[in-house]
Amino acid sequence: MAAAPPRRDSADGSPRFSVVICVYTEDRWEDIGAAVRSVGEQSWPALEILLVVDHNPALLDRLARVYEGGSGAGRQTPAVRVLANEGPRGLSAGRNTGIAASRGTVIAFLDDDAVAAPDWLRHMASAYADPLVMAVGGRTVPRWASGHRPAWFPEEFDWVVGCAYRGLPRGRAPVRNVLGGNSSFRRTAFDEAGGFAVGIGRDGDRRPLGCEETEFCIRLAQARPDAVLLMDDRAVIQHKVPAVRERFRYFRRRTYAEGLSKAQVTRHVGVAKGLESERRYTTRVLPGGVARGLRDALLGRRGGAGRAGAIVTGVTAAAAGYAVGALRARGHDSPFRTSDVPPSAGRHQWDAAMADVREQATHRRT
Repeated sequence: MAAAPPRRDSADGSPRFSVVICVYTEDRWEDIGAAVRSVGEQSWPALEILLVVDHNPALLDRLARVYEGGSGAGRQTPAVRVLANEGPRGLSAGRNTGIAASRGTVIAFLDDDAVAAPDWLRHMASAYADPLVMAVGGRTVPRWASGHRPAWFPEEFDWVVGCAYRGLPRGRAPVRNVLGGNSSFRRTAFDEAGGFAVGIGRDGDRRPLGCEETEFCIRLAQARPDAVLLMDDRAVIQHKVPAVRERFRYFRRRTYAEGLSKAQVTRHVGVAKGLESERRYTTRVLPGGVARGLRDALLGRRGGAGRAGAIVTGVTAAAAGYAVGALRARGHDSPFRTSDVPPSAGRHQWDAAMADVREQATHRRT
């Protein structure tokens, strides 16, 4: 394959962003469009948007026609490129495909059902003035399908729906890991630490696993001990929470799956690093949440007892998932594996591939 185009910061040294949005289903068509528009409206313009389609030919064809072959093709600002996931099914391989094809010096990731605030990239960009900063994450705010937070749903567990949670540092502060759906990394981070691990994390609508960004951030810190990873809560996105994820059943499934994922992570990076942040969270943040819930219940405030009970349930489910995951790992090969980011194709190769996709689509319609 041809070498990737050289990646350089702007003439004034400011970062150039490639924004990767991984997509997998046409059910989120309107959400995908909203995500793309929000990137196009940034006060700090992105260099490009990469839509990576996870093994869904119909969606790949539809997006290619709209963004690369339709009446608006060539006039998008920033340019929108549509790519097929070149690896196994799942979010990690999709991200790796986007990284490989990127032309920016910083790669930002946005969920396909989220919209970014106008200054999202600007706040991230300002942090990269420090050459030691290798990653910057932002604050993800839930946008509940019902219009409001369920009374029983504790803020300490907003990570269940992919959002920032009570217990994260405020302002701009160093963290062990950023949250994947609202994050950015220097492109050189992937040259040094490899890509996101496959065999972990989400695979469409199957069991809601996670932790792929946690594992990568720990691996990055091991490869670059001087690396600084930051959370900046001014870099805001709004994340859609569908009705099914407002239900207690999903809450239990997701917390159990988090335990399974953490077992995989600790197997590969060690318990000390793999559970470093979780120790503080479970010994300081969650007891405070239970106490607030019980206090509210005693004062007759709606949802207090439910929140306290949900915290206990969430911890129990996560612990059970971790125990099961650890037992499964004994004597069995793990599907978890890391690899280098695949090489990116030259522009002429991608144009040829997209032309072939559009030609096949035309034949199918006729």
